[in-house]
Amino acid sequence: MLTVTTPSIEGKMIETHYGIVSGDAIVGANMFRDVFARVRDVIGGRAGGYEKALRAAKQAALDDMIAETEQLGANAIVGVDLDYEAVGESMLMVSATGTAVRVA
Repeated sequence: MLTVTTPSIEGKMIETHYGIVSGDAIVGANMFRDVFARVRDVIGGRAGGYEKALRAAKQAALDDMIAETEQLGANAIVGVDLDYEAVGESMLMVSATGTAVRVA
């Protein structure tokens, strides 16, 4: 599935707009990962556990958006936007939105 952040696709003509599509994923941070992340914040370095969880949530949100697009019969998504939002004290929500289109 062709997925871009731009409003158009260079070299392609948009034939049909199907409307807004989206996907969401919520991940929880477990207690041990929180503790190790705080230790890394103090001594420096990257919080690998959080980064892995964030990548997985982002991919899940994109996969949901792509599945919705395929159900509509579209073959591309333009104007893709990813948003991240804290939910409570220990959860993160990733939302992916875009416009489903058919390109030639």
